[in-house]
Amino acid sequence: MLEFDNVSKSFWTGTRRKVILDQASFRVDLGNSLGILAPNGTGKTTLINMMAGLEKPDEGEIRRGCRVSFPLGFMGGVEKRVSAMENCRYIAKIYGIDPDYVESYCRWLCNLGEYFEQPLGTYSSGMRARLSFALMLALDFDMYLIDEGMPGSTDVDFNKKAGAILQERLATTTIIIVSHQPAILEQFARSAAVLMDGRLHMFETLEEAKQLYDYETQG
Repeated sequence: MLEFDNVSKSFWTGTRRKVILDQASFRVDLGNSLGILAPNGTGKTTLINMMAGLEKPDEGEIRRGCRVSFPLGFMGGVEKRVSAMENCRYIAKIYGIDPDYVESYCRWLCNLGEYFEQPLGTYSSGMRARLSFALMLALDFDMYLIDEGMPGSTDVDFNKKAGAILQERLATTTIIIVSHQPAILEQFARSAAVLMDGRLHMFETLEEAKQLYDYETQG
């Protein structure tokens, strides 16, 4: 499970204090994938980073009772000066997984060809996103964190393979996905929430969450 207990988080923007969470308490149990609707600028990425442990709350406690992934698209654990192959093997060792398996899995899923042996600093944003997604799936977490859905990739083969794998994982893992687009959540979420003005409103269904979201964003 992943649990937030009276968690607060805010930033000073230079002109005002922006509240991301205000004494939020909620729990995500394994097997209950959660979709969070949040308008742009409300702190989606900050929320996901706190779930992963990349950012600390100002107040409250975050408890993780399972293996929680790094957020999809997060590249803080890789080194841009070395190749995807070297990064895959290094990260595999950190997580105690067979480096040969992680390397071969990422080679197959990323479909980067000769670029797999090139430094990450030479990659386009789409290529980096594909590597991040492949690493996240190769490392076999209990709970996956996704910010705004699938990575931006024009590689049709990658999108097809990655989407199919993520759907399969729903049977045995839990996904938390945050987006400003309800359609993205429909593929993965079993329950839903709305992040608005520092409050996280929890609902049993995505349809209920969409009603509040539409009212707040279109009203």
